[in-house]
Amino acid sequence: MSLVSRLEACKGRFGAKAAREVIALLERIERTRVRDPQQLIQLHEAVLFLRAYPQNARVLRLADRILFSFAERLRGMPEKEFEYADISGIADTGLTTNFSYPFAESLAERHGDNLHIDWDQYRHADRLGPTLARLIPAAFEDWAVAPHPDWRGWYEEARGTLPWLIESVTPEVYDLFELPLRWEICGASSRSASRLPRQNIFYHDGPFLTRKDVSIETEIAAPKIPVRRLTRAEAQPVLDTIIDASAVRYRELYGFLYPDAANIFHADLGRGMDFYFFKVARKWKLPQREYCAGMYFKNGVPIGYIEVMWPRRANGGRMEVGFNLYYTFRQGETAWLYARLLKLFHERFRVTSFLIDPYQLGHENEEAIESGSFWFYYKLGFRPESPEVARLAEREQQRIAADPAYRTRPATLRKLAVGPVVYIRTC
Repeated sequence: MSLVSRLEACKGRFGAKAAREVIALLERIERTRVRDPQQLIQLHEAVLFLRAYPQNARVLRLADRILFSFAERLRGMPEKEFEYADISGIADTGLTTNFSYPFAESLAERHGDNLHIDWDQYRHADRLGPTLARLIPAAFEDWAVAPHPDWRGWYEEARGTLPWLIESVTPEVYDLFELPLRWEICGASSRSASRLPRQNIFYHDGPFLTRKDVSIETEIAAPKIPVRRLTRAEAQPVLDTIIDASAVRYRELYGFLYPDAANIFHADLGRGMDFYFFKVARKWKLPQREYCAGMYFKNGVPIGYIEVMWPRRANGGRMEVGFNLYYTFRQGETAWLYARLLKLFHERFRVTSFLIDPYQLGHENEEAIESGSFWFYYKLGFRPESPEVARLAEREQQRIAADPAYRTRPATLRKLAVGPVVYIRTC
């Protein structure tokens, strides 16, 4: 096995012997130059997992040293190999996409030197015409009469910058531009180095909590999760980190676009897991449903996000839950994390049942089919609302019980994902 494969095999192994093996591998890897792009990506994800779920302090320090060296490790590598959505955001790589106005504004304000229009990818430069004609008087004549004005030339002649352009238009006008923005990702904005400070690191010296160890009802009955509102000074760095962590993965969540910055809350879920959550600003509230979004951090590393909705003015009732754990961290304590989040929402919003949309289960979502998402929720106690789907799930469950080697076929998983599943409190 390669060094990288051996390191991956150590994820989820614990005890002093396992820690010594991980340390020895990390020390060798720190001195080793990996020249194959796919091997380098594999290495990054394995080390990032160990940084979030370290066996001890030495593992954490070595993981950070290796991750912080990735700008140097990627030197001379082909850029395109590192820009796919499932692995984008490694230090010293880049991406090109159309960010919406709130994300573009935030990124331009904080990363302006590394963010610019990707003119080679821009197929609608003429949409800039009316705006640049207003901002640059000398360009008005070209806009009025020339058949093919050089809008890139006018922009660069005026020494235009992205912040200048963003500040000069309304959000609605900016979004009509469909600007492809090129972001050269470096420093703390990268997945390699994105961290929120945490004083008390949780070291995993024993086995992970698996799905069979987790009961939603047991978690709900446990002592209440402490929650506090952040000050404005505390909240802004958290929001900035959340935006960066989403943007490097080509993702924009509604709540991350329009957060209620005055009401950012922190919950310590335990086991090194911090959860920051918030509703949307008053102007952007949904007309019929309450909405809340948040991101969770394991030992300071962003590992996923969640958004929830429930009927406005309802006293308790049903909450729709959208949960996403980033691919790198799916070998961690997913079921435990999920149960803790449901407990928190039950406590904060008096929710009595939770609903999972079919997309989360695999409806028009092949990633969820491949991961067997339906069974993740089913084994936690969620049940299909459709009687027909419920009968199919029971038959599949019987087959699994009769033959441990049996696996539900993708075609059957798609049938199981045609409708929502719901968890209803039993006590």
